[in-house]
Amino acid sequence: MSEDLRPLDPREAMEMWLDRQRAEKSEETVKSYFYRVRQFVDWLDEEGIQNLNELAGRDVFRYDSARRADDLSKSALNNQLGTIKLFLEFCVDVEAVPPELPAKVDVPTLSKAERANEEKLSTKRAENILENLRRYEYASRDRALFALAWHTGARLGALRSLDLRDCYLVEDDLQRLAHQDDIDPEELESVEVPFIYFRHRPDSDTPLKNQEDGERPVGLSEEIGELLREYIEVSRPDVEDEFGRKPLFSSQKGTGRMSKGAIRSRFNIITQPCRYGVCPHDRDPEDCEAREHGYESRCPSARSPHRIRTGSITNHRDEGWPPEVLAERVNATPEVIRTHYDQPDLLKRMETRRSYLE
Repeated sequence: MSEDLRPLDPREAMEMWLDRQRAEKSEETVKSYFYRVRQFVDWLDEEGIQNLNELAGRDVFRYDSARRADDLSKSALNNQLGTIKLFLEFCVDVEAVPPELPAKVDVPTLSKAERANEEKLSTKRAENILENLRRYEYASRDRALFALAWHTGARLGALRSLDLRDCYLVEDDLQRLAHQDDIDPEELESVEVPFIYFRHRPDSDTPLKNQEDGERPVGLSEEIGELLREYIEVSRPDVEDEFGRKPLFSSQKGTGRMSKGAIRSRFNIITQPCRYGVCPHDRDPEDCEAREHGYESRCPSARSPHRIRTGSITNHRDEGWPPEVLAERVNATPEVIRTHYDQPDLLKRMETRRSYLE
C-alpha cells in the first residue's frame, strides 16, 4: 500500500463519484452507472476489500475474469468495464488508488458494427406502420406519438417532456414564443411553423438527457404539423399533470402525463407486425405472450424508442442529411451519429451521392 494514498471505503467512493456524475449526466445515465459500479463494490465486499488502498491490479484482473465468466456480450462487457475504469480514474483523483490502476482494466475494443445498434427499426417497416396508423387510427395518440418520434429522431424523454405550449403549429403560436422567451416579434417574422421546442424542466419531472444543451426547436413537415393539430383537437385527453402543465401526450391515468414505461409499451405494441397483418414468427396471436400486458417487448419484431430513434437517424442520413446538420436536430454529436446510429442502406447512399457526379 502506497503511503501517498488516503483510506476510502468503496461504497463511500461510489457515492462520491455518483454525486459528481449527477451534476453532469442525465438521471438514466447515472442509474446505469450505479448498477455497474454497485456490482463491482459488492464484489469487493465479498473479497474482503474494505479500503480502496488495498485494491491491486490482480484484483482488477480477477473481477474482469468474473464478469467475462457471466457470458456477457462484448458490447455489455465494454459498458461494464468502461464504467469501472471511469470510476477508478475518479478514485485516482481522490488519492484512493495508485495512478496506474485504471489502465489495468481491459476494456474490450468494439468495431463500428459492434458499437452500432443493429436492431434499428427499418425505414420500410416504419413506412408500413405509418400507413397502417393513417388508415386505421387517423387522429390517435399512437399515430401522433410514433410519427413524431420517427420524424424527429427524438429520445423518449424528450417526447415525454413536450407540453401543448411547446408546439408551434400555426402562425398565431409565434406570439406565445415571443412573450415566453422575450423575443422581439420582428425577429420571428422569418420563422416558419410548424415546429416543436424541447425544454429542460427538471423541477417538474421532465428533464432532457443533455439538460440545457438539449433544448432546441425542431422543424416539422406540414403533414406532421397537421397530424398533431388533429390529434390535439380530436383525441388528446384534456388533462393537466401534477404540476399544472398540459402535456402533449397526456393520459387519464397516473399523473396526467404518459410515463416512460407507458411510452415504451406503446412503441412495442405499435411495432408488433401482427397488429395489422400476419405474424412473421409463426405464432398464434391468441396464445402469444407478447400480446399480454407487460410482455409486449417479447415480440421479436417489437422495437423500443431507442431502436426507433436509431432507425430515424439512419433514414435521415440515407436521405442525405449531413451529420453536422442532423446532430442539431437529434441532439447528438456528429461523431456519435457516425459511430452509434448510422447504419446505412448502402445502395440508397450511393444514389444520394449521384448528384456529385453531375
